[in-house]
Amino acid sequence: MEVKEKHKDSIAEAFANPGKITNALAQGVRDALLKHKQAGKPVVVWRDGKIVWLKPEEIPVQA
Repeated sequence: MEVKEKHKDSIAEAFANPGKITNALAQGVRDALLKHKQAGKPVVVWRDGKIVWLKPEEIPVQA
């Protein structure tokens, strides 16, 4: 049962700081886009109400 309690504390801690969650999600997106670009794989984005495929060379990856 100690493991469950430990996880509850860390979950509560994470939700207490929404900025950390936002930063982690943004980093995950950057990492995924970079991996797609490096592998030469396209990605799908939503633009002006439409689905758009981006070629690897069109994928914007921020530092």
